[in-house]
Amino acid sequence: MTNPSPRPEILTIHSYVAGESDIPGANRTVKLSSNEGAFGVPPLAQAAIVAAASGAYRYPDGGAGRLRSALGVRWGLDPARIVCGAGSDDLLYQFCLSYGGPGRDIIMSAHGFSIYRIAGTYAGSRVIEVPERAMTADLDAMLAAVSPATRLVFLANPNNPTGSMLPEREVARFRAALPPEVLLVLDSAYAEYVTHPAYDAGAKLVDATDNTVMTRTFSKIYGLGGMRIGWCYAPPGIVDVLNRVRGPFNVSVAAQAAAIAALAEPGWVEKGQAHNAEYRPRLAAGVEAAGLKVWPGEGNFVMVDLGTAGMADAADLFLRGRGIIVRKIGGYGLPQCLRVTVGTAEEVGLAVDGFADFMRQSRG
Repeated sequence: MTNPSPRPEILTIHSYVAGESDIPGANRTVKLSSNEGAFGVPPLAQAAIVAAASGAYRYPDGGAGRLRSALGVRWGLDPARIVCGAGSDDLLYQFCLSYGGPGRDIIMSAHGFSIYRIAGTYAGSRVIEVPERAMTADLDAMLAAVSPATRLVFLANPNNPTGSMLPEREVARFRAALPPEVLLVLDSAYAEYVTHPAYDAGAKLVDATDNTVMTRTFSKIYGLGGMRIGWCYAPPGIVDVLNRVRGPFNVSVAAQAAAIAALAEPGWVEKGQAHNAEYRPRLAAGVEAAGLKVWPGEGNFVMVDLGTAGMADAADLFLRGRGIIVRKIGGYGLPQCLRVTVGTAEEVGLAVDGFADFMRQSRG
């Protein structure tokens, strides 16, 4: 007799490794490992979560109608073209399962979000990881990797963990050069933090084509990572596919209530944007002043390059000794780098001091 066995490719998947939250024995932990919003949960969303508790015995609205309407108002989009999920990664899985599969290739950049590789392999696709140029997706190389088997391309903009951003015109050029049967998924999880004038989160391209999707999340600037809620804006045909295959109640009662309330929190996004616009450059400049390279990027994090995996490991250990958790990203093919979230003003200062002291120590 033999035990049940999965498809062989499943055993090639390395489990997703989330950012750590605690350091055993530390009096205080400063978590800068998961790119969570600096200000926590919006007050209106906190109240909505509490109020939703009494109705948690009811199934949620499977179509998330009120939330889709609120998103439509907030971003000027047609609610009928929005689908919600348990985090945007829920939707990424559905794209892979619906448009990927055996004999269908998926293309991503080498340092793209690891869920693309995990979900694509789970679906039975061959996932092609295209080398980047200067820590930025090489769009021409990605186009060269397209074959008759290609059905799905993932492009995070800004990218996690590198922070690189592609201008709207380059993304539009890329879409125009892809075959029409290839679905382009623009993962815009960090869109709310971007203030660069050349950037567009993807809604314009979705409106202009019938083969492009934009995904978004409430896990970053809206501070609702623990509620697991994301959404996408897509052409009607793709919306129809997602509604056929997604879980029937994939967004909980509390998550929907929290997201609707977060959208209504006065000045919340603007507060997060302003803080990030001030403190991301401060974090980068402080780390660079210590003698380390920081790759340019957008989002609410910076990627610090320590040159070697050994130096990155040593810096991580040193920071942990001070109760500061950053993100090791060897799983993204970047063992020499650490990703550091832009936390509160105090947390940014602690991170800068930590890197400076580490470099002083390493120089002897």
